[in-house]
Amino acid sequence: MAQTRILMVLTSNDRTGFNGGPTGLWLDSFAAPFYAFEDAGLAPEIATIKGGAPAIDPACETDEALTEAVRRFRGDARLTEGLTAAPALRKVQITAYDAIFLPGGRGAMWDFTACPELTVALEQFALKARPIGAVGHGVAGLTPVMDPRGQPLTRGRKVACFTDAEEEAEGYAGAMPYSLEGKLRSLGAEVEPTAPFTPNVAVDELLATGQNAASAMGVAEALVEIVRGVRVAA
Repeated sequence: MAQTRILMVLTSNDRTGFNGGPTGLWLDSFAAPFYAFEDAGLAPEIATIKGGAPAIDPACETDEALTEAVRRFRGDARLTEGLTAAPALRKVQITAYDAIFLPGGRGAMWDFTACPELTVALEQFALKARPIGAVGHGVAGLTPVMDPRGQPLTRGRKVACFTDAEEEAEGYAGAMPYSLEGKLRSLGAEVEPTAPFTPNVAVDELLATGQNAASAMGVAEALVEIVRGVRVAA
């Protein structure tokens, strides 16, 4: 059986709006799942919205954000150099992948929802019953997506995302283009937050989502289980 390929799509947006401060990918929400997939024998591959290196939130450089996965990433020349050569999503053959994963970071709140190639890719995964994972602000990429019946993909589904309480706690409530939690609720998603910055993973059939970076490993592990179940059933 061919190795399972997982496409990880990373944000290219480095600003909170036109005049806001720096933002981007939250590194641990990418690094922890990437290594979880590799360690499980899967083949994670990377694309960014615009191509080339993703925007990385400078707050990831702090000692507080230096998790084991981020430390492993910093010492992994293969991966750090590989990010600079990441293809643009529009150049990726989506049908070659068995699952898709959207890491978090506030940059995704802008370019994930404004990228038609990402929306189409996610709709194709939903149509073909292929697993989808997303964590934190990466869950924003699901909001424009319709299911095969023409309804919002998240309607009636259990979904976790970065919450209003977490935005408020970090002083970003007024800087975001919209409330991600509120948007998902308006689409009919079943959002059940836990305490800010604590792990919270929601699994609904082939969809696995997480509330924040602390949930990234849990979402990755859930996606591995889903992928393996799909492959066995197939």
